[in-house]
Amino acid sequence: MNGAASQKRSRTGPGVVVPHRATWRGRLLARLIYSAVRVVDWTLRYQLQDAEQARRYLANHPAIFVIWHNRLALSLMVYRRYMRQVAPGRRLAALVSASRDGGMLARVLELFGVRPVRGSSSRRGAQALLEMTSMAEQGFDLAVTPDGPRGPRYRLQPGVVGLAAATGFAVVPVSYQLDWKLQTRSWDRFQIPAPFGRVRVFIGEPVFVPPELDDAERERFRQEIEQRLRAITHD
Repeated sequence: MNGAASQKRSRTGPGVVVPHRATWRGRLLARLIYSAVRVVDWTLRYQLQDAEQARRYLANHPAIFVIWHNRLALSLMVYRRYMRQVAPGRRLAALVSASRDGGMLARVLELFGVRPVRGSSSRRGAQALLEMTSMAEQGFDLAVTPDGPRGPRYRLQPGVVGLAAATGFAVVPVSYQLDWKLQTRSWDRFQIPAPFGRVRVFIGEPVFVPPELDDAERERFRQEIEQRLRAITHD
């Protein structure tokens, strides 16, 4: 497909970007990933360490959960297990890249019962912010991988601060440590859990972002969220 045709496919009008949908191969791969995660998760032993302030807040309020891109593999299982204890029945919407790979990941999220919202800092960002804000108004928890989709690894992008300011939701850092794992050579050193291992889950203290911010304040909150997420990241 040439560039003009590709651009026509991904845009319906000026400024409106349509995210790529999963191909049949992508849908098949999504089904395989979903099944593999469920099977491996059944063999794992979880240990939870959460901040008391986070537990109290989440019991009564939706939040923006942030987790590094290389820990996506078990992120939904961690959310399910934790929220079952704290606030059963809550719904989750997650930000996913508008790329072709994002189309496959969006299908994985749907299989887990999560509402995907397509966009990133480089593509469809403004539309994604509006859609995530709409999900927040409906009472959804929100999930973002703040160093995705292209890194740098463990560098929090500023969009999370804007989303928190727009929604009024606190930002809750989430991470986990795997005893047994494989790591890819990708930019994020993606972590694949090995069966029968132990997963130590860390839920950090929430960060509350005010609705009105100047540039200096945005950077200060960006650094604070990044630092809190790094503090519970153990490789």
